[in-house]
This record gives sequence, structure tokens and C-alpha cells, in this order.
Amino acid sequence: MAFKEKWESVKNFFMKSGKRNLIIACAVVLIGAAVWINWLVFSDKDKGGYDYSQSTGMSGELDNSKNPTSGNTDASTNDADSYFTTAQVSRQRARDEALEVLNAVIENANATEEVKAEAVAEITKISLEMEQEADIESLLISKGFEKCVAVVNGETASIVVKCSEQLTPAQLAQINASVYEVAGIEPINITIVGKK
Repeated sequence: MAFKEKWESVKNFFMKSGKRNLIIACAVVLIGAAVWINWLVFSDKDKGGYDYSQSTGMSGELDNSKNPTSGNTDASTNDADSYFTTAQVSRQRARDEALEVLNAVIENANATEEVKAEAVAEITKISLEMEQEADIESLLISKGFEKCVAVVNGETASIVVKCSEQLTPAQLAQINASVYEVAGIEPINITIVGKK
């Protein structure tokens, strides 16, 4: 009998909350999933995410996980190019999916004005982050880095740059300064990875 009562209370909850709230809850879950996927793709997996043990939040280590040998430079170049292309496509796909869900919330006739305003604010935030990422990537490429992928998420940023050797302190400072200039993110909240 207890199961039947619980089932009725759950059923009543969903009846009271309605379809609109379920759509909003699903939208929030999808946006969270998109952010989580971005974090998985662009976090430093060898260190389990951000490395807070360094005082400046920087990682100058070269990521050779995909290229254990450095003898074949053509293969290394193709792997790096493939990585950067895949990362940019994955980032864009996740953002497109989040924007699609938010636009559906805005276009939903049953959504309240408050919910629509939150969706518009989230779209504005995502658009700003996309613009900052593009500006950071352009700025770093103009400063001599061959390839770059930037992921801005609120007050944190992950930057992956193509390099043949370990990043120097001057390069790390240059990347930090560029990210701060564009997005206002403090160096302690910036993770930098060199990708061969």
C-alpha cells in the first residue's frame, strides 16, 4: 500500500508541475550535460582537471599522450591538426545543442516570462563566451601559436595550444595575458596545455 501512495504522490507532483516545468527541467539538464561534455573534452586528464597546486594555475607540460614517439613529424602534425579540428567541432556541437534547447524554451507558448528571460540570459552568456573564445584563439594565433582551442566557461578558461616543445614561462605569461585581456579571467582560473 505504501508504494501505491508514493506513486500517487509522484503522479500528483507531475500533474501539478505540468509540461512547462518538465521542459524547463529537461533544458537545464541538457545545458548541464553540454557544459560537462566541454569540461571532459578540454580538461587536463593526466592531472584530473585543473591543477591548483601551481601558484599561477598554469600547466606548461607538453601533452604527448597521443604521440609517444616524436620521430614521425608528419603523423604528429596530422594528429595535432585532427585534435584541434575535433575539439572545435565538439565544442560547437555542444553549444549548438544548448542554444537549440534554449530557443525552444523561448518559443514555448506555455513558458512564463521569467523562464523566457532566464533562457535569453543564458543565450547571451553562451554567445559572449563563444565570442571570447574566438577572440582568444585569434589573438594567440596572431602572437605566433600555430593552432589554439579556447574554452571559456564563466570565470574559468581552458586553453590548448599546438607547440613542438614544452611551453616556456614567457609563452604561458603571454597566453594568460591574452585570456585576461579578452575575457577578464584571472590566471589562477586558466588551464593551459601544450599539444604536440
